[in-house]
Amino acid sequence: MTIRNVIAQLRTTDLDRSIDFYTSTLGMALEFRYQDFYAGIRSGDHIVHLKRVDARDPSIDEVREHGHFHLYFEVDDVRAFAETLRGRGVSLVSDVCDTDWQTREFVIEDDQGHTLYFGQPL
Repeated sequence: MTIRNVIAQLRTTDLDRSIDFYTSTLGMALEFRYQDFYAGIRSGDHIVHLKRVDARDPSIDEVREHGHFHLYFEVDDVRAFAETLRGRGVSLVSDVCDTDWQTREFVIEDDQGHTLYFGQPL
């Protein structure tokens, strides 16, 4: 038996706004939507699920406070992607920088406050 895929799920209090953020702002594609409750967002071979909930995701503050992330996206050109997002009105939480672990990364938050890292190997 082989694991074929791993799918992360993020909670959102506004499914429409989150779909718009991930599609219009990040450039991903809506894979599916189930009523006003659930959606899948695709980038290449990867999918992230969005689940509408009544209360803000309680992990947001802890992740922010302790320097963790909800999702990590590997991209081809981190600097260019950061500039694209800035052009779309996204504020970077952490600007593009080279890390001790040989990546170039930057950090943003999505429409709900989830911490998203974008990186590329050096």
